[in-house]
Amino acid sequence: MDRLSNTVRPYAWGSTTLIPELLGVAPTGEPQAEMWMGAHPGAPSQTGRGSLRDIIDTDPARELGRPALEAFGPRLPFLLKLLAAGAPLSLQVHPDRSQAQAGFAAEEAAGVPLDAPHRNYRDDNHKPELVCALTPFDGLCGFRPPVEAADFIAALDVDSLKPYVDLLHAHPEEAALREVLTAILSSDPEEMAHTVAEAAAAAERLGGPYAPFTAIAHHFPGDPGVIAAMLLNHVRLQPGEALFLGAGVPHAYLGGLAVEIMANSDNVLRCGLTPKHVDVPELLRVVRFEAGDPGVLRPEAAPSGEELYDTPIDEFRLSRFVRPRGVAPVDLTLPTPQILLATAGRPKAGELALAPGESVFVPAGEKVELSGTGTVFRATVAV
Repeated sequence: MDRLSNTVRPYAWGSTTLIPELLGVAPTGEPQAEMWMGAHPGAPSQTGRGSLRDIIDTDPARELGRPALEAFGPRLPFLLKLLAAGAPLSLQVHPDRSQAQAGFAAEEAAGVPLDAPHRNYRDDNHKPELVCALTPFDGLCGFRPPVEAADFIAALDVDSLKPYVDLLHAHPEEAALREVLTAILSSDPEEMAHTVAEAAAAAERLGGPYAPFTAIAHHFPGDPGVIAAMLLNHVRLQPGEALFLGAGVPHAYLGGLAVEIMANSDNVLRCGLTPKHVDVPELLRVVRFEAGDPGVLRPEAAPSGEELYDTPIDEFRLSRFVRPRGVAPVDLTLPTPQILLATAGRPKAGELALAPGESVFVPAGEKVELSGTGTVFRATVAV
């Protein structure tokens, strides 16, 4: 069992305070967006034996166990993160596995460098993800029903938005959402910048449910993603609540601290709220134009005290233990690899005490007992 030393990514949208507050350290003044825990080549966790990626590469059968090795190959199939959003992230979707495989193969055949800014597919894997709030956490997830989106946009009373309102009323659900998102992302940039400014001013006057979009427009003035975001459900998660984001579901995180787990992939197609590459035709091919409730998840408790966030994904399985004082130790030994992350208190994994923000990697089959008081998230695979 290895205590992990993890890289904090300083993306511009990161909070300057949320991760330092969890760790109990002074802020640096710089944004601290994500702390990565895992073996992703971009920032593998370090241990006393070297990088976790190198340890797994040296003996994948020992570290991952036979079930995970046979299911996912010789790599850790998930990436665990602390995510601290101080500003909105890009409005984005992820491909399913077949779309990722086809897109990656096509860009490889075309000779597009992996680090090219216009590259869409950096690997051939899908990227489902689960985000679990540690503080109140705001996000956008999935399309509103077209009629609801039409009413929301119509209330702004902006003339240049009225054609979108008409389109949302004029077609069946999938066609309406497709038509409107296509029109927004294909609009004249100057005209859209004016529309966004008018919509932002109206949203500020209306307040209430429009307040998140005022904030988005403040960070991304003139961006068509501001209008596209109004097609989506706004969700505020309370601590312990979660969202699962499957393939093709448009989403954006707006603010707050959370634990995030995902399949080990870096494939992102962006709709807006970003200076990065937006490939409208490819995006429209991948987006699932289905409206519905975003589906807030609450954990299901087992007699052991484990609270599971149930998702339809094999590459990761996320659960937590909220341990009051005096509760008996619990055996966490599994035939699969685990990362244990403390977010409160001073629990112990075996003999290792964990302060908030500290984590350990537990190889497959390694005996480990969880004791002490506090909250621990457990990341593993579902095989």
